[in-house]
Amino acid sequence: MPLKVAVQMDPIAAIDIKGDSTFRIMEEAAARGHQLFFYTPDKLIFDEGRVMAEGWPVEVQRVEGAHVTFGAAETVDLGDWDVVWLRQDPPFDMSYITTTHVLERIHPDTLVVNDPFWVRNYPEKLLVLDFPDLTPPTMIARDLDALKRFKHKYGDIILKPLYGNGGAGVFRLDPADRNLNSLHELFTGINREPLIAQQFLPAVAEGDKRVILVDGEAVGAINRVPAAGETRSNMHVGGRAEPVALSDRDVEICARIGPLLREKGQIFVGIDVIGGLLTEINVTSPTGLMELERFSGENVTAKIWEAIEARRK
Repeated sequence: MPLKVAVQMDPIAAIDIKGDSTFRIMEEAAARGHQLFFYTPDKLIFDEGRVMAEGWPVEVQRVEGAHVTFGAAETVDLGDWDVVWLRQDPPFDMSYITTTHVLERIHPDTLVVNDPFWVRNYPEKLLVLDFPDLTPPTMIARDLDALKRFKHKYGDIILKPLYGNGGAGVFRLDPADRNLNSLHELFTGINREPLIAQQFLPAVAEGDKRVILVDGEAVGAINRVPAAGETRSNMHVGGRAEPVALSDRDVEICARIGPLLREKGQIFVGIDVIGGLLTEINVTSPTGLMELERFSGENVTAKIWEAIEARRK
């Protein structure tokens, strides 16, 4: 049966349809006969017991510069819809967290993907703490002396914002680096959040593998290779995507974390694996669908919708 699908995301007119996973999700929804409605997070409203959104019915097509057609603006009661996609990009700040609280009030009668309660409680750099044997040595701290001790112990580390995304603010501090004090001063002057430090993994030069899981099952992977002279492999900062097969280690990691993801309603998840170690479990707005489908020739997005349709039944 056709579903009524609302998508909470960043402004749709500005996206790059060649690589945007949310657009691919909407495109597949349309192909399956589902009705689409688009709104931005600032248009989500709690109004006397009802969860409302101001937005537009939309039609999408894979035509650059003409990828979306808007219907007449309207305000809808999301409690009357079958599915709401929580797909705005981080940062995972109080604005983002507030949308999870509001959407939680209609879930699961309206299926919110991914489950907003667990998106809020399982942000990407924190859920990995449940699996210490799968991850590199990690510290989360705001205290400078604690971070200095971690760097002294491991010598070569990565330092990044706990709730950042897209590779922004990620620094490698090798044994000769003297910038920890300055970076700490910079980050703590911006916000009150802790930082996350991890032991640097030299295997990142060979790539940072993004493994896609659908309802807890691994469906494929891409390898993201850093640009020359760069530590970060994120495609937002010049990383190059290339095809890669799932290794036995990838399968082992997914077998460990998959049941928890399925239980907590995390239908579309992307994990990051470097040198056989799990570094992030991305549940807020994972990407990589377009690249995976291009390399594999498989309609992975259809599997996401099959999982959603099965849950709606």
